[in-house]
Amino acid sequence: MYEIKCDTHTHTLYSRHAFSTIAENVKEAADTGLELLGSTDHFSAMLWPDVENAKNYQYLANAPATWPRTWMGVTLLAGCEVDIVGLDGALFGEDIPNTTSIVGDTYKEPTTLFEHTTRQMDYVIASVHGKSFIGDASRVALTDMYIKALSKPKVFILGHVGRTGLDVDYRALAEAAKAMHKCLEVNEHSFGFPWSGGVNKDRCRQILAACAEVGCQITIATDAHIAPHIGKFEETKKLLTEVGFPEELIASRDRQSFLSALKESGVKDLLK
Repeated sequence: MYEIKCDTHTHTLYSRHAFSTIAENVKEAADTGLELLGSTDHFSAMLWPDVENAKNYQYLANAPATWPRTWMGVTLLAGCEVDIVGLDGALFGEDIPNTTSIVGDTYKEPTTLFEHTTRQMDYVIASVHGKSFIGDASRVALTDMYIKALSKPKVFILGHVGRTGLDVDYRALAEAAKAMHKCLEVNEHSFGFPWSGGVNKDRCRQILAACAEVGCQITIATDAHIAPHIGKFEETKKLLTEVGFPEELIASRDRQSFLSALKESGVKDLLK
């Protein structure tokens, strides 16, 4: 049975449909024996009606400089899960100007909401949630969308591609991710929907097979929205076993492996 010592996609109360604090999540990670926890709350239009107001995203922007790097013996990384919002791979906040600080002072060098919020983060997960922008896009266009999103400098992981249900060329996606030294994700939350768990599992099986074939690294995560789910990978481990997935391609298998993969991607070097 596979041993996974990192949980690299988790949520806190900030995500609004999640139910635990960062401290509760860290404690659960420590109690479960994890070496590393990635806290990746939503950075998305789903959170606030006034999406352009940078004040709403203070939690995300300030977390990397505020949280201890080691807490209760667990290495804590601060990131976010950003929505992919365009077929060109556009991410939420990239087209929103950020010209003033949270106290109303004008910046000498304006940025975008995306840059302002993510500049100090350890990594970003890019995922599709809302699909209204997709229309009748082809398989080629959807695959290209994911590849372009993954190519963004702060993005290290494509989140729950198998759960989204889009018609994607998994092999082409795995090949692109490998070339960029970045990761595709399979997460436990994908199997928690009774109306789609079987379909999601089949897609995730195809993703794992493609990644194993081309040598693309993956991350295994829970996408936990409440503390007791942190570090619980039972269904994902069963799927890894079915596929016979190479353990050395699991970037999140332990702290050293994940930080090494993160460094190799060029997103962040935390091994200095």
